[in-house]
Amino acid sequence: MRGGLPPLPSVFSPLPLGPEEDARARAMALAPERGGGLLPWLAAPDRIEAALVLEPEERLAAARAGLLAAASAAAAALAVFGPPEIPVTLRWPARIVLNGAVVGEAFLGAPPGTAEEGVPDWLVVGIRLFWRHPEGHEPGLDPGRTALAEEGFLEVPPGEVVAAWARHLMAGLAEWQSRGFRAMADAVLERLETEPWMEGARRGLDPATGALVLRREGVDTHHPLEAG
Repeated sequence: MRGGLPPLPSVFSPLPLGPEEDARARAMALAPERGGGLLPWLAAPDRIEAALVLEPEERLAAARAGLLAAASAAAAALAVFGPPEIPVTLRWPARIVLNGAVVGEAFLGAPPGTAEEGVPDWLVVGIRLFWRHPEGHEPGLDPGRTALAEEGFLEVPPGEVVAAWARHLMAGLAEWQSRGFRAMADAVLERLETEPWMEGARRGLDPATGALVLRREGVDTHHPLEAG
């Protein structure tokens, strides 16, 4: 895997990791000391990972929607770099889908023991993208999963993908802060796939929890971030 990160705004503090490390775990371990803007990332032979430490002002229940912002930012970044004819969508709650197959996911981490109604000292959001299939993978064995190298991204430096994700994420969070939750929610819902269990429902996101709200005949059902 080639290259580092291109220049980023000073709000970010990039931290390159080795291919055997875990960006989420490293971000959570360092968050109390390093604070907001820390950006551990890695480019391994099989995957790209990046995590960003945030310092939310909302209670944890509402801040969990940062998971959706992270997934939406990844989709936006891939849409810029990928072939224009390949669709980039999201699958509830935070899987990233390229050309109809899962290419990665967003993740979230919070301080252990933080109550849902409490404001966390920090929050970690991040992404894990499949770069190549594992060695020995047989084509067609898992048609529901793909990898960036097989979808026209082979010439895109992994660092460019990470940097683009970070920029899109910060732009999305800034819009959320200035224009309200609806701005972020609209960006997510625009890319969210309509799965069979959603058919016939009006879709929305609950600003209090980030849950997917499906309305049928005046009755709302909530699908939390923790479950598909």
